[in-house]
Order: sequence, then structure tokens, then C-alpha cells
Amino acid sequence: MTIKVRFAPSPTGKLHVGNIRTALVNWLYAKGQGGVFVLRIDDTDLERSTKENEEGIRQDLTWLGLRWDETFRQSEKFARYEEAAAELKAKGLLYPCYETPEELDRRKKIALSRGRPPVYDRAALSLSEDQRRELEAEGRRPHWRFRLSGGRVEWIDLVRGQQSIDTASLSDPVLIREDGSFLYTMPSVVDDIDAGITHVIRGEDHVTNSGAQIEIFLALGAKPPEMAHMPLLIGADGQSLSKRLGSLSAQELRHADFEPMAILSLLAKLGTSDPVEARSSLQQLALEFDFSKMGRAPARFDENELSGLNASIIHQLDFQTVRPRLAKLAYGDQAGPEFWDAVRSNLVTVSDAALWLVVVYGGGLTGPDLSDEDRQFIAEAGRLFPVGEVTQTTWKTWVSAVQAKTGRKGKQLFMPLRRVLTDQEHGPEMDRMLMLIGATKARARLIQAAA
Repeated sequence: MTIKVRFAPSPTGKLHVGNIRTALVNWLYAKGQGGVFVLRIDDTDLERSTKENEEGIRQDLTWLGLRWDETFRQSEKFARYEEAAAELKAKGLLYPCYETPEELDRRKKIALSRGRPPVYDRAALSLSEDQRRELEAEGRRPHWRFRLSGGRVEWIDLVRGQQSIDTASLSDPVLIREDGSFLYTMPSVVDDIDAGITHVIRGEDHVTNSGAQIEIFLALGAKPPEMAHMPLLIGADGQSLSKRLGSLSAQELRHADFEPMAILSLLAKLGTSDPVEARSSLQQLALEFDFSKMGRAPARFDENELSGLNASIIHQLDFQTVRPRLAKLAYGDQAGPEFWDAVRSNLVTVSDAALWLVVVYGGGLTGPDLSDEDRQFIAEAGRLFPVGEVTQTTWKTWVSAVQAKTGRKGKQLFMPLRRVLTDQEHGPEMDRMLMLIGATKARARLIQAAA
């Protein structure tokens, strides 16, 4: 059997880290076993779905390297959904209901007040044809519910193990709204049948929904796919990510210059028994992926952990790889391998190099706010600056001479010099930085600071 999975985003918004994780796990599971990855655009909500969001989803997946083998839109399949609905109606499994939202809410409250679960009571099934006509004459239009069996639905979940859903404890799900539009539940089943999806991999918030969908698969004469329900992502503080998803969208992460493999490495390993470490390729992640490694506890997404992984990747990149990206930054076209080798271990993202490009290739710096004592110290250091061009040994020779003359040591010796030459208190090794800055700029900055 060829494994076939699907990722089914709705183009009503942007991809966020939770979506990315779902897409990634589907991709890794399929590709690790030579399977097929399908991108399904769930755009049945025609009012809220936009072409702009759909294109953004495709661009984000491509940027991440999660390329699909097949793709289609649900909006192209309304006729097929009508056929499936007609089949369920003919079998007596899809029935019309006329209650308003207010009436349903009132019934739920009554059930709860009497200690009963707020399950739909199937009152619509007892309506006669005359009663239905009367309701429709009043202007009511039916919504359509799928009649659950009332038995137990069981399956072996690839993450959660043995699962059992008592459908008697569930309300019959609404499959079609009053306006004739389809909710998610039935179109998803029809699409999985038509596309030959073998495995449905999604968040654990769909477990109960899967119980109902399995019955719809069987009602339509199809074998349900295997299921895998992953623990949901939460923030590092243990809280839901829902309020921060805008800042955690793929688009925002791309604009913040995070590396795709840092994002993918983190999301692939979160909540698993594997250490969270940067990987070099999706193929490596696919080879290492196994549902048996996935735990049941919520997976904590920590942006600091993402930054750490990103930095570890940046530190390994060579100059030729980053050269086109540096060239997009101010003064970046002047940078060479010596610059990149000097600064990369101090970067979290490639764009962080912008600061050091200004320090090395830019004009005059603002300069630090020095005390009178430090200005006198800098003036003395300027007088001791070696004649000629800067070499690999200039920094050490110069600092030794300044120490001998002024008696300063440690931080009192090094910090004012670093601040004057780079305008920063921390950064790359100063022997390399001084060579990059050059004698002319170094002397000018020392004179400016001492004035």
C-alpha cells in the first residue's frame, strides 16, 4: 500500500506554527516511506476564503520545502458533495432539522439543569411531512444532521493507541447549514475517499470528530483511513498559543529571517523522545520520524529555543551561501569571507549582520557616552595606536602597550576600546574586527571619542 496523506488548510488566514507542524508531520510520515503528500485547500467558506490567503499558504509551504505531490480545492467539488449528501439522505442517515440556534441553546441549558448531557434529542425525526411543510411555510430552512449509530467507534490511533468514542454521548453532527453550505465534516470524508487518503494525521482536538467521521466513511461504503492525533502546541509558559498566532505565522517568521530548517527541526522534535537539535535537511528529519517517539503531553513551543536552533544553523553557513542575502543589506555588497567568518558566531539570523556591516563598512558611528576619565584613557590609547596598517597582531600589541601605559586591566581596559571602535559592548573578537575596520577608521573613531 502506498501511503497517502493530506494537509488541509483553510485560506481564511495565514499559516501559523500549529498548521506548519501538522503539515510537517504529514510530509515526514509520507516521505519517510515513499508516500504521497496532498495539499487540499479547504475553501468551502466562500465568504471568508481568499485567493490571497491561498497563495500565501502555497508560498509558505514552498519556502519551508514542504512541496506537495497533488493539490485541489474543495470549492471545485460542490457537485460531488451534493451526490454524497443525496446518498446519505436516501439511506435515512441525513435528516432535516428546523430548530433555531436560540431554541437549541435553550434545550442545552434545560438538559444541563436536569443533569443530562447537552446532546441533541433528535426531535426533528418525529416531525411529520405536514409539520415540516408548515415550518418551511414560516420561512424556516432546514439544517441537516448525520444520524450517528449510538454505538462505539473504535480504532488504533498511531499516537494515542486504542481509542473508543461512544457516539450515544454525541449530538448528531450538522453536515449542511440552513443556507445549503457544507460544514467541514462531510466534505473532508468525501475528499479522503476520492483522493485515496490512507492516513489522517491531525491534532488531538479532532479525536471526537474522528468518531463521527468514521461512521460517515462507513455510511458511504468506504474503509476509514488510519488515524493519528497529535498533542497540541502550547507556549513555553504552558498557555495556549491562540492569542499570539499572528506573530507566529510562517510569514512573520520568514520576515524575521528565521531559517526554514530551524523551524522544521524544532517542530519535528517537539514532544518527541528525540533531542531538539538542528538538522540539515527534511530528508534527515523524515528518516528519523516515528510516531512511537511522540508523547501524549502538549508540546511546548519556545521562541528562545527556535532562536537557538537558528543561531546554530547560521554559525555553520559558509560565505558563498549567505553572500546573496548579505548583498541585500546596507554595505553588504562590500563584505567578503573575512567579514562573515568574523561575525557569524555572534549572529542569530543572517540579517543580524546588518549591525556589523555598518560597524565595518559604514561611516562615522554615533559613539559611546564616555566619562571624562574614559575620554582621557581613549586619548592616551589613540596616541599609542600603532603606525601603519592593521595586521593580525595589531590588537594584541596595542592593548598590551595601553595596559602598560595606563595600568588598566580586564573590563576597564577592553570595554572602552570596544565601545569606541564598534559602538557595542559585546561582539566578535576584536583582533578580527580591528583588521576589518582598518587603521584609518579606527584612528578617526578614537580621535572623535577623545574630543
